[in-house]
Formats: sequence, C-alpha cells, structure tokens
Amino acid sequence: MMADCCNDKSCEIEALRARQSSTLKIVLAINAVMFLVELTAGLISGSVSLVADSLDMLGDALVYGFSLYVVARSERLKAIAALFKGGLMAMLGLFVLGQAVYRILFPYVPAFEAIGVIGLLALAANSLCFFLLWRHRSDDINMSSVWLCSRNDVIANVSVLFAAAGVWYTHSGWPDILVGLALAILFLRSAIFVLRGAVTAVREIKG
Repeated sequence: MMADCCNDKSCEIEALRARQSSTLKIVLAINAVMFLVELTAGLISGSVSLVADSLDMLGDALVYGFSLYVVARSERLKAIAALFKGGLMAMLGLFVLGQAVYRILFPYVPAFEAIGVIGLLALAANSLCFFLLWRHRSDDINMSSVWLCSRNDVIANVSVLFAAAGVWYTHSGWPDILVGLALAILFLRSAIFVLRGAVTAVREIKG
C-alpha cells in the first residue's frame, strides 16, 4: 500500500512537471515572437515604452527558457533560477530607466499609432500567457516567479496603451517617457520581491 501511494505521488509529480513544461514552451514562443515585433516597431516609431516592453518580452523569453530547464530539477536549482530572474528584472529596470533619461535629455515625439496597435497586440499575447500560467502560479517558487513576470507584462501593456493615448492627446513625448519610468520602477520592485523570495528559499535549503 505504501509503495502504491509513493508511486501515485511520483506519477502526479511527473504529470505536473509535464504540464509545466508544456505551458512554458508555449509562453516562451509567444514572448520570443513579440520581442521581435515590439522591438522593430519601437525602433521605427521612436517609442521608449515599446522598446521597454520589447526588452521585457526578451527578458521573459529568457526567464521562461531557464524555468523550463529547471522545472524537473531540485529546489536548490529552482531557487537559483529565481535569483537569475530577479537579477534580470533589475537589469531591465535600470536599462529602461536609462532610456527614459535619454529621451528627457533628447526629446522626441513617437508615432502614437504604432504604440497603440502594437500595444494592443502585445496585450493580447500577454493576456494569453497570463491565462496559461494562472493554474501554475502556486506550484513552486519557479512557477510563481514566472507567473509574476506574466502579470507584470499585462500591467506594462496597459501602460503602453495609456502612453499612446497620451502622446496623441498632448502631441508630446512626455507620456511615453513617463510610462517608461513607471515600467522601470515596476521592474525594479518586482526584482526586489523575487530576489527576497529566492534568498529566503536558498537559506531554508542550506538550513
């Protein structure tokens, strides 16, 4: 009876890992494609918010790929993966902050049409990712941090749409810059949250 119970638990764990891997592969592909789309549109339109969001997509693609690697690994590797994700979020936040400062020093009015259309496309893509990851948000520290990335993406996409509306209404690049600054703060706050959880997990494992 005990052996059967252990075997059942082993099967359940393997099934969970298979579901996690399948979900991560899908969201990885979505984010990789959207990174290319948003980066191209951001560079052509001169939008800080789109470039920032595209870098977020790239960061998420890397995060999902790393999460896919550790999904069947030990809790220690999952904690290390979370440290990696937190560090990546922090770097993205600092980079976007630098982009926003650059646009303050060298003002430019981006094309609001491109920001709005690509922003809507990105919101649809990230909403799908958020939906797919929702059921895995409490599986473990690995999937929890992945879901947090997806949640931040949806918030960022909505902010990009506000940037588009602001640029259209004011005929100024300031709404785009302000959204870029807000995204930078969001990335940095999330980085701190993920890093704290990862450090705690590492300490518990060592203890």
